[in-house]
Amino acid sequence: MQGEKEKDYFERPGNIKKLWIALYVVCALTIVFELFIDRTPHFGIDRIFGFYALLGFVSCAILIIIAKVIGFILKKNEDYYD
Repeated sequence: MQGEKEKDYFERPGNIKKLWIALYVVCALTIVFELFIDRTPHFGIDRIFGFYALLGFVSCAILIIIAKVIGFILKKNEDYYD
């Protein structure tokens, strides 16, 4: 009889909740720190409060969408090598 495999760090429910909380804290700190940073806008749009946080989020979302599309294009059938 085989014993249950111990779950990895990222598979434990308690750790997943801690990681989500850490993500929310880092995102909130990004916005809060922008209150204290004196920025010199180079373009018109980067004067918006939270612009760089929004830019990071949108850039990450676009990268994920591009990766999904590339994965769909490059996907092979299960019996490709048979």
